[in-house]
This record gives sequence, C-alpha cells and structure tokens, in this order.
Amino acid sequence: MKILALLIVALCGGVLLYATMDFPVWGDPASPASIHVSPRYLEKALTETAVPNVVTAVLADYRGYDTMFETSVIFCAGVACFVLLRVFGKSRQDRYYRHVPTGIVIHIQDRSHIEEKPDEFERIDAEWTPYDLIIKTLCRFLVPFIQLFALYVIAHGHHSPGGGFQGGVILGASIILLAISFNLRSAVTRVPEKVNALLSAAGVLIYAGTGAVCVAFGAHFLDYAGLSGILPGGAVEARSYGIFIVEIGVGIAVMGVMIAIYSLLASEGRLEEGL
Repeated sequence: MKILALLIVALCGGVLLYATMDFPVWGDPASPASIHVSPRYLEKALTETAVPNVVTAVLADYRGYDTMFETSVIFCAGVACFVLLRVFGKSRQDRYYRHVPTGIVIHIQDRSHIEEKPDEFERIDAEWTPYDLIIKTLCRFLVPFIQLFALYVIAHGHHSPGGGFQGGVILGASIILLAISFNLRSAVTRVPEKVNALLSAAGVLIYAGTGAVCVAFGAHFLDYAGLSGILPGGAVEARSYGIFIVEIGVGIAVMGVMIAIYSLLASEGRLEEGL
C-alpha cells in the first residue's frame, strides 16, 4: 500500500511538473494574465467596488469564491487538528506549583496543604515554566494594543495592505502571546474552547451567509451589489460594504483556527498544561 501511494504521488507530481512547462515566463508582460486580466482589474476596480486597494477588491470580490474556499480550508485544518490531537478523559493528577514567597517549584498530587494557603501558591504549567514579572506585565499591556492594531488592519484593508487574513493572524497572535507570557490556562480561560470553535465556524458562515443574502435579493452568489437593497448607497457602495463584511468573517475564522491549533499542539491535546 505504501509503494502504491508513493507511485501515485510521484505520478501526480510528475504530471504537475510537466504542466508547468506550458506556463508563461515569470513576470512576462505578454502573458494572458498581464494582457487581459490585470489591466481590467486595475482600470475598473475602484469604479466598480469603491475600494482603492486593488488587491482587496480582487481577493474578496472578483475572486470571492476562491477566497471563501481558502477560508473553508483554514477552518477544515482547525477541525482536522481537533480530531487528530484533542484528548478527552480524566484530568492529569500531577500538578506543578510555585511557592510565591520563595519561588520554589514543587510537584505534588495531593492539594490539601495547597488549599490551606492558596495565596502563597501559584499553579504553573510545568517545572521549567519561566517566571518573569517584567514579561508578564509588559505583555499584559501589549495585548490590547496588538488587538486594536489587528482591528485596524481588517478595517483599513480597503485602503492599505491588510484585510481579514492579516488581521486574523494578529488577533490570534495576541492570544498566543498571552498564553506564552502567562500560561495556557490563562488564554483558555479568556477564550474557552467552545467559544473558539464557534468563532471559527462563524467566520465561514459570515462569508457564505453574505453570499446567500445576495442570492435572496436576486443577485448572484457573492455578488455584493445585491446588498444594495438593505445597505445605504448604490450598488457600488454595497460591493464595498460586502467586501468589508466578508473580511470580518475571514478575520474571525483565521483567529479561531490559529488559537485552536496552538492550544492543541502546546498541551498535547488536553488544553490543561502547556506553553
């Protein structure tokens, strides 16, 4: 079976490599895309979508189907990691605690004497978990600004480099920074697993749902001009609003999947202890 799989992969790879021989030379100004497609987007994007950033207009409007399925692939990657890595069952009995006054780390299974003086002990993820007050304090102040910048990147993707993928990555990185600087439980407490799963699915639903609303108003799927019936402005402004809505969905999905993958990998699928 392994040999058969290797042969299939080698055959498919050979066919793909052979097909690349028919591709135009990299950067060829006489290629079909450079002659027909690119000039059309560059000349008409602003007037048809009211979006100055042509890249955003192409990704979320002209190539909306492709971007929607890219978002779906990201969501499927998160689901695959959950299915393969998530471990359900009884919680581990061993726990690591740091004695706050002395900084000594102890590994115990009986929490009775810990419960007698809970203020003196801090549960940590592992014996090697570093403790640095400066790092924790600095990251705690940085996280809100990182998230604010992520929202700016999503909202300003119409006019400058940015959008849902970039903003979602920054949002996810802010939660991961919290997990690294404090511990995984702090991050999971603020963004629980169920909430994170709902956010991941909600991002894809926002994207696909926007296309469904367009169909309900008599337009084609993901033809945001159909939203002019419920959004202010004409068809061109509706396309701009539609792009912004789906970018929000992309950002939510990317953020949720990033957090889920990191949490599962860092905790060996238990979401109890880890980086």
